[in-house]
Amino acid sequence: MAEHRHIIAILRGITPFEVTGICETLISAGITMIEVPLNSPDAITSIGKAAETFGDRAMIGAGTVLRQSEVLEIAEAGGTFIVSPNTDKKVIRETVRLTLKSYPGVFTPTDAFAAIKAGATGLKFFPAEVLGPKGIKAMKAVLPPSIPLYAVGGANPDNFREYFAAGCEGFGLGSYLYKPGMSREDVLSRAATAVIAYDEEKGK
Repeated sequence: MAEHRHIIAILRGITPFEVTGICETLISAGITMIEVPLNSPDAITSIGKAAETFGDRAMIGAGTVLRQSEVLEIAEAGGTFIVSPNTDKKVIRETVRLTLKSYPGVFTPTDAFAAIKAGATGLKFFPAEVLGPKGIKAMKAVLPPSIPLYAVGGANPDNFREYFAAGCEGFGLGSYLYKPGMSREDVLSRAATAVIAYDEEKGK
């Protein structure tokens, strides 16, 4: 499998009925990290369907993971990464124990170092629009250079350049990419725009 772009599609509100079609659309556009938040309808079923169908072509994971007990359920469904809005060391450690990738939400240096110590794969700066590129850049200066940073919450193709300049490796895209009821054509158009912007800015 080719290296994944560091773009996580956040499919909040997706249903098992539409998850296969939306995932197919995203993958065809070049987005192969796909997150189903647990506060979506029947999220575990959607994760299982997506993982079974696309597990050889994409990373399928779960978002809004708040409890340690949820991690095993996600792993058993075929999920390969865990995203949270917060820094919960128990969730991170359980994720690492089950050999899944861990992307906890952080907002402060205290959060960031606690997440790294617990074994996080990467850090999700959330909400990025509040921290802004300047806030992230300031924290990046004291963080281990090897830990990838993701801007989530307000990131979109129009500001990829600023976040890359601040030291981010990638992005989580939610309502920009997908909202319940959005057509596959709209999702494809937005995904293609994001991929083009990511590739252009990443290459600079």
